[in-house]
Amino acid sequence: MTATLTRVDPASAAPVKRRRRSLGWLAVLPLLVFTGLAFGVPAWAILDGAFTGDGGYTAGNLTASLQGAYLTALLGSVKLSAVSAVLAAALGLPLAQAVVTSRHRALREAVLTASGVLANFGGVPLAFAFVATLGNAGVLTRHFGLTDHGWDLYSFWGLVIVYLYFLIPLMVLTITPALEGLRVQWREAAQNNGATPVQYWLHVALPVLAPSLLGGLVLLFGTAFAAYATAAAIVGSSIPLVTLQIADALSGNVLVGQENVALALSLDMVIVAGLVMAVYLPLQRRSARWLA
Repeated sequence: MTATLTRVDPASAAPVKRRRRSLGWLAVLPLLVFTGLAFGVPAWAILDGAFTGDGGYTAGNLTASLQGAYLTALLGSVKLSAVSAVLAAALGLPLAQAVVTSRHRALREAVLTASGVLANFGGVPLAFAFVATLGNAGVLTRHFGLTDHGWDLYSFWGLVIVYLYFLIPLMVLTITPALEGLRVQWREAAQNNGATPVQYWLHVALPVLAPSLLGGLVLLFGTAFAAYATAAAIVGSSIPLVTLQIADALSGNVLVGQENVALALSLDMVIVAGLVMAVYLPLQRRSARWLA
């Protein structure tokens, strides 16, 4: 038998590659159209409304959104999100480490599965669960007399506890891949050089995990910053939050004709979210280089 070799002309192969590339763009076109309609149109509406006033385009709405009660609400959301994110990161890291080092595969999978469910459990159902459990007439509140000890679910720290319910599982899901990327050889090398477990974590593990930890912290902050339904169902307007201020301005509960100021507040939130993502993405790329 004789083998016949066929020589492919590069000039004839180039049109085929270009045709495949064009077909690939056609396959992505529906996603691009959906993205443009779902995100582009609302973004343009927010941008246009934020700079629209009675006499045409103006920056007065943005100025108003950074003054008085609106500024207080924006700072309140930043404070709530920052405190919740730091606590969730501090509590989620050791929990994720316990999951990664566990020898029981069933327990590990159960915790990760539960974290995936709880990280997406929020809104009114979560608020109702906490009100029924830790509200003023909640089961645990009455059973342990928590009100006599100063407990109040409808406060800043009460809202922090509620936020931790879905932020800690989110932190577990976020940091677990990074913990799995820690090399066993690094720990063994540290032990061979006389390092204690504390020294290993301080000088080896935590510096390597720092980009992932900061990235997870930023992600938690963004998640808490954008939360609305849970806070609205629990505290209403008793705690100043920017999402609640936007809802009040759009519905005219406090002041009539403040719709454009609400859009300016939404633009402020978009800017904060953009800053969060600008910090998050480089950290993720840096951690991927270390832990790949």
